[in-house]
Amino acid sequence: MKCSVVIPTYNRVELLRHTLNSLVWQSLPKEQFEVLVADDGSDDSTAEMVESFRGRLNVRYFFQERDGFQVAKARNLGISHAEGEVCVMLDCGVLAHSELLRAHLDSHDASDVPLAVCGYVYCFHVNNDFAKLMDQVIDYDDPDLTVAKLKARKLWLDVRETFYGRYGDDIGDLPAPWLNFWTCNVSARTEQLRSIGMFDEAFRSWGGEDIDLGYRLHRDGARFMVNREAAGVHCPHEKDFDSNIAQVSENYKYMAEKYGTPIIQLLLDVGDAVGNLDFFKLNDVIRERGLPRCADYLAEREAAGQTTP
Repeated sequence: MKCSVVIPTYNRVELLRHTLNSLVWQSLPKEQFEVLVADDGSDDSTAEMVESFRGRLNVRYFFQERDGFQVAKARNLGISHAEGEVCVMLDCGVLAHSELLRAHLDSHDASDVPLAVCGYVYCFHVNNDFAKLMDQVIDYDDPDLTVAKLKARKLWLDVRETFYGRYGDDIGDLPAPWLNFWTCNVSARTEQLRSIGMFDEAFRSWGGEDIDLGYRLHRDGARFMVNREAAGVHCPHEKDFDSNIAQVSENYKYMAEKYGTPIIQLLLDVGDAVGNLDFFKLNDVIRERGLPRCADYLAEREAAGQTTP
């Protein structure tokens, strides 16, 4: 088993169906990957729908009782049962290009160091401005054709393209490459995910739990990279932008209290949250201000006998 695909879900049976259907057509042989659906307490027909994919996918279904927003705990449920060497984490509602899993594995196989791989996600935006137009362009039964059309027309590129255009795809040497580790489409080695404690289950509202995981992968020596061949398409669905911003702002405060480093503190000043810094320019701010890398900062405090959060 080379790869475990971990997908959290909650009452999104049709979005999940699209994702599972796209995984049926992966070029990676079916005996080399498994799909772990981690259900955060759905009360719709999710379980029955997942069952309908048995025989077409090596799929396992895990259910946890609903107790508020627990996506971090749901993802951990999947990771803890994973049998693959690499965990690919997809969001429910991401259509996987047929080469997505193979591309993730190719990156890991070619590296002598542990990697944190960020896949590419078309139609991934923070609000619903273009949802209806996207829905008209996306062929839900043919992710490969959809990716080819979007790529050729340079249409609805990954919202992080601003970041990649600024720094390139080789982001491993940035002081904070983990800022783009959004678990709609990422991968890391299963053993390393477990060794760093997986997701922090104290995150009980939307946003931040994925970059928190990315931060700890970075501190543990994982090198970050972008693989555009690990492509997917984000299915448009309802979002409450204002609510999401309010929730992630509180989660950034939690991260700042937990880690207490100057770099993490910058999250408190991100625009649309409580400050005016551009999220995608934080690496520039880190360099302009000469902020120490988190490991160096904490080592200096320890040497001086100062405690950290």
